[in-house]
Amino acid sequence: MSDLAVLASAFHFIRPWLLVLVPMILIVWWFVRRSEKKPERPGREIAEHLRSALTVGSQKGRRLRPIDGAAVALILLNVGAAGPTWSRTPEPFSASTSPAIVVLAVTESMAQADVPPSRLDRAKQKVRDLLDLRAGAQTALLAYAGTAHLVVPMTEDPSVMVPYLAGLSPDVMPEQGSRLALAWNLALELMTEQNIDGSILLVTDDVDPADAEQINGSQDAERTVLLSVLPNDTTSNLDNLNVSRVELTPDKSDVAEVDQQLTAAYRKTLLQNTDQPWLDQGHWFAWPAALILLLGCRRGWTMKWGAMAAALSLMPVSHEVRAEGIRDWFFTLDQQGRTAFEDKDFGLAAKRFVDPLWRGYALYRDGQYVEAIPVLERLDSPDAAFIQGMAYIKSRGYRDGVRAFEAALERDPEYPGARENLELARQIVDYVEQAREDADTGEENLGADDVVFDNEASRGSETQMEAANAGGEALLSTDQWMNTVDTQTADFLRQRFAIEAASGRGREAEDSP
Repeated sequence: MSDLAVLASAFHFIRPWLLVLVPMILIVWWFVRRSEKKPERPGREIAEHLRSALTVGSQKGRRLRPIDGAAVALILLNVGAAGPTWSRTPEPFSASTSPAIVVLAVTESMAQADVPPSRLDRAKQKVRDLLDLRAGAQTALLAYAGTAHLVVPMTEDPSVMVPYLAGLSPDVMPEQGSRLALAWNLALELMTEQNIDGSILLVTDDVDPADAEQINGSQDAERTVLLSVLPNDTTSNLDNLNVSRVELTPDKSDVAEVDQQLTAAYRKTLLQNTDQPWLDQGHWFAWPAALILLLGCRRGWTMKWGAMAAALSLMPVSHEVRAEGIRDWFFTLDQQGRTAFEDKDFGLAAKRFVDPLWRGYALYRDGQYVEAIPVLERLDSPDAAFIQGMAYIKSRGYRDGVRAFEAALERDPEYPGARENLELARQIVDYVEQAREDADTGEENLGADDVVFDNEASRGSETQMEAANAGGEALLSTDQWMNTVDTQTADFLRQRFAIEAASGRGREAEDSP
């Protein structure tokens, strides 16, 4: 189902009883129209050809009249007052694009080269294209063969996923097979644990009939999209899956269609969230109605020109319009910021917002983590503390992040995600300090260009990286040293998957419904 079809299926009126006024408006319009008499025609004593030449306004009854414009405007206002809606009110700090979990088949059949260079390589390419298209959206990656494994958890940074995606191959999987339902259930568990209403993308070339039956029998099949990594016009067991299906194409049109299907599935899931009220869209009907009534007051304007002007008023305004221009006449700075935020122009939104909470959140979404922290500091709401904690974590201020999450829980003990992020931040702080203890050499050789990392708990010695020694020979930085380690991503994944399979973690969802 397309995004437009989802919105159309959800269309209804919040106050439908107000629509009873529409028949009354039409009755009044009909009586007024009927009462307008045609102009009297000259007598028969005038010749027919002269009478036609002297008659003016003989087609007047067929033309648009002011009463027509007034009736249309009143009907538009009445429809707007009835509260038309087709979407839920968005949560202020929910993802602006649909969260998604990519479930990738890493089976032996995916190594076939009938889709060059191979089915798996083409699948990886499509996933990378999708990550680029969905930049800023929350995305996770799961891989499966005989077992299913979480490769990368939910992240908004696509660059984090690319090296892990490249390291996937049938050789890294601990068991061969094709357990699609196992991976699909693991994806559902991940969304449940993180309280995410997202969608699932299956990238595979085959499915076991039993797995297909299990997926088809669940209501979560509505939020599932399949990207078939098979040559066109190929018959397979994938035909048994009753989910939205996208066929592989040489260009990126299949990726664009996948993104549309994921967005549609996400919107359909949001529509089922009864905790969020319906968003009243009646204001869209007020603008053309006001313009029609305004143009009807000008002498010499006809209703045809009024209709054209009303149509032009509905055209989208260019985003290049500056805030100090005509937009200031109609929209506040916060409204302009919200428009830019919904268009994913977070940098512009941060410049427009006056509300410190929204401004801080826009700075955070734009990657300006350090700048977002002082903006949120002036607020004492749990929302501000939570976003501030995320900004600290992203800017590597882990201990300050712990304090921010603690403040969010003090203000609202049930704030979603705060307790989980607090525990994660504490684990990061403990890991860093434990690493310092293990690397403690007791040496103190600070120089003018030393970089000292914070060690608030005084565990171990301060870690120093000297820029250059007296002889001019530069020492390796931490990042440079890590880059010299000759370890492939595939080796890491192979070991991790094997450990998970041995401990049963690769089968967590096997018995899930």
